[in-house]
This record gives sequence, structure tokens and C-alpha cells, in this order.
Amino acid sequence: MRAHTYVVIMAGGIGSRFWPYSRQYRPKQFLDILGIGKSLIRLTFERFSALCEPENILVVTNDAYSTLVQEHLPEIPLSNILTEPDRRNTAPCIAYAAHKIHKKDAQAVLIVAPADHAILQEEKFHQTVAMAVAAAADAPKLITLGIRPHRPETGYGYIQYQREEQKDILKVRAFTEKPDYSTAKSFLESGDYLWNAGLFIWRASTIIREMQEHLPAMHALFSQIQDDLGTDTEQQAINRVYAEVENISIDYGIMEKAEQVYVIPCDFGWSDLGSWASLHEIREKDSDDNVIEGNILTFDTQNCIVQTPSDKLTVVHGLEGYLVTEHENVLLICKKDEEKKFREFVKAVKEQKGEEYL
Repeated sequence: MRAHTYVVIMAGGIGSRFWPYSRQYRPKQFLDILGIGKSLIRLTFERFSALCEPENILVVTNDAYSTLVQEHLPEIPLSNILTEPDRRNTAPCIAYAAHKIHKKDAQAVLIVAPADHAILQEEKFHQTVAMAVAAAADAPKLITLGIRPHRPETGYGYIQYQREEQKDILKVRAFTEKPDYSTAKSFLESGDYLWNAGLFIWRASTIIREMQEHLPAMHALFSQIQDDLGTDTEQQAINRVYAEVENISIDYGIMEKAEQVYVIPCDFGWSDLGSWASLHEIREKDSDDNVIEGNILTFDTQNCIVQTPSDKLTVVHGLEGYLVTEHENVLLICKKDEEKKFREFVKAVKEQKGEEYL
């Protein structure tokens, strides 16, 4: 499996829903979110090291985080850290990596993954990815991994698949963006919807061909700099492309439009760690369903996250479903499940208090 397998780790986000722990200068992919002594990007790298060599693992990130990537992943070559001058969503990120890898290896199969997800059952994950890689190598398929839902979650996108007997890889019927609660509940009850995990497997040549069809302007921009990739002029060329390229996700730009799109239903303990609430779901909890980290005493407090510095005693009384967290110069106390509010918090802080709190 290793010969033509490459991993593309997307690590350019700012993690605003994990503010104030996640900051602009050190976003959540570089933090020990799980409290186990390793950052999320480190865990992602180690997870995929079982599938290919470090020299076949590339990281696409914002140029502000290049040094952080080097610190957390010293095993990968510097030329494998692809830096974007601006955030342009996932389609340009994937196009950049696909063109660079395809120039080096025309037979390459890419595994594309975010840097900040949690996978609790890694052996099952490896088996699933190996099956997807084999299928993608054999045919021009766009394969994504879908998580079997166990609640009517409104924070994830959904994938509907065609019911087919005794098949592990199923044709995708439709994608749906984050639904309202009643729609999510109907998806769960129907039995043919999966959570969209944002994990993709395909040949580099396949995704480039699909971009040529569905995102022709983007394809043209990256094709024009093909000779620059892997040379001293690569970064200058990428900077020119990103000044013009469309800001669009791979889901909207390609996956919702392409014909040969398939999904593998999965259940390997996945979480996108997109919010404090998702962290509460997977972290170890006390008898009152609280996630506790620090020098803390709780009284009549349930279903909370309390995370404060260990050199300060924190006493919490009478809260249910709250987040209490202190990091550097910010103390935040709010309902932990209202993740949509975090963008409002960050915007208000930027406008009223200044960048030093972000």
C-alpha cells in the first residue's frame, strides 16, 4: 500500500470555536486538546505514519504556521510543508497538494484529512482507509468516509447513500449541509444518511481531472504554475495563484457535482473536535458528567467543562451545561453547547477589546 500512497494533512484553520484556548498564533491543531501530551496535528501524523512513509506526508497550512508545523512534525521534509498566503477554503488547498504530488508521482493515491480530528479506534480506521486506497487505485472514484450517526446532530453535514446489498463502498446520492434538528432527526431515522467526516481518498489524477471539469478557472491557475512546483519559484507562483483563486470548499466545488462519488460507512470513534461540546463528548468525565482539568472543586455542578490553571484554585457551584475556561489573558464562562455564539464572541472581542485577546 505504501508505494504510491500520499497523505495530505490540512492544517490552516484558526479554530475560533475553541477560543480562548485556541489563538490565532497557535490554533487548536497545535494544542493538546485531548490532554494526553500530544497535539492534534501530531496525533494525525502518527495515525497516518502507519500507512505511508514521512516523506509521503504533506501538510498544507497558512504561512504563519509553517514554523509550528516544523516543531510538531520534525520528521517530514521542509518541502512537504505547503504554505498558503491566504485562507481560500479546502478546494485550493487540495488542488495545490494534488498538482505537486502528481508532478512527482503520476500513480499517486491521496488520502486527504483535517489535522484536528480525533479517531479513537485507529486499527479500524487503518483497515477502512486501506480498503478505500485500494478502490481508488483501481478506478477513477472520489471516495469519502461517512460516520454512522448516533444522534440528530445539527453541526455536521450529511451524506445520503444508495442502498446496495453486500457492498462496502456505496454510491453517494446527495450531500446536505448542516440541517435543522427536525431534518437531522429524520436523517437518523431513515438509516441511509451518514455524517460527512471530511476525509477523502482518490488518485491525484482523478481529482485534477474533476477540477478541470467542475472548477476550470482554478484548474487553469494551478496548471499554469506546474513548472514552478518543486523549484525555488514555487512559493512566488503559489502567492500569485492565491491572489486570484476562488474561495470554495471541495464539497461544494467538486463532491456535490461529480458523478463517481462513493462513501464508506464507518464507525471508528470519530470526532471532528469542532467545539467545546464535542470535546466534552469524548473526554473522560467525573461522576457528575463534568470534564475537569486543573485545581478545581465543584458543588452541585453537572455536564460542564471546567479548565483553569493549576496554580489557582477554582470553585464552581450550581452550574449545568456550562464551560468555564481560563487561558492566558481570557476567562470565559458560557453555555458549552451554544457553539454558534463563539464566532460572535471572537468578533466582539476583536472589535471592542483588540487582537491581543485573540
